[in-house]
Amino acid sequence: MPAKIRLLLVDDHAIVREGYRRLLERRQDLEIAGEAGSAEEALALFRQLAPDVAVVDLGLPDMGGVELIGRLLQRDGAARILVFSMHRDPLFATQALRAGALGYVTKSSSPEVLVNAVYQVAARRRIISPDIAPELAMALLDEPADPLRELSPREFEILRLLVGGRSVDAIGTTLHISPKTVQNCHYQIKAKLGVRSDIELARLAIRLGLAD
Repeated sequence: MPAKIRLLLVDDHAIVREGYRRLLERRQDLEIAGEAGSAEEALALFRQLAPDVAVVDLGLPDMGGVELIGRLLQRDGAARILVFSMHRDPLFATQALRAGALGYVTKSSSPEVLVNAVYQVAARRRIISPDIAPELAMALLDEPADPLRELSPREFEILRLLVGGRSVDAIGTTLHISPKTVQNCHYQIKAKLGVRSDIELARLAIRLGLAD
């Protein structure tokens, strides 16, 4: 009998996680090796369990999913990561894929799409859920419409935390980098996006759907 594909589920909503855990466990060749409700917990479990595929939400309460993807790949350059997110904006898919995820599936997708994506990522194949694939393709062709694509995954994560109200010191602690590094990234973000103040930065983030 072939070995089961071992999964690590990373989502801070326990009820949501329970739902797709039950869905995936119905398949005899899939096994839930562990579950995490935060990025820090996911990093510890990933090191301990060495799962075949990590299924990661982007809206985590600590460092965020994009940063987590990079951290997982630092620990294992061959890590297979599937993002399972509520965000349908191509911006989030682009950043997740640039960070190193092999797949991106929205939570509005059908159950069959998620299950298929797990198998595709386990086989090291790229997969995008059909509901955002056309928008993502158009976004990649329409460069001027999305200035946030100029940001690196690390810069994107710092911007997300900044517009979420985190202080420079808090962001440094969350991402395990110095406050000076955060400040330098903050400056680079504003320069890349062509804004002069934090107020302009916040307005741009809201307009582009990164903040409420």
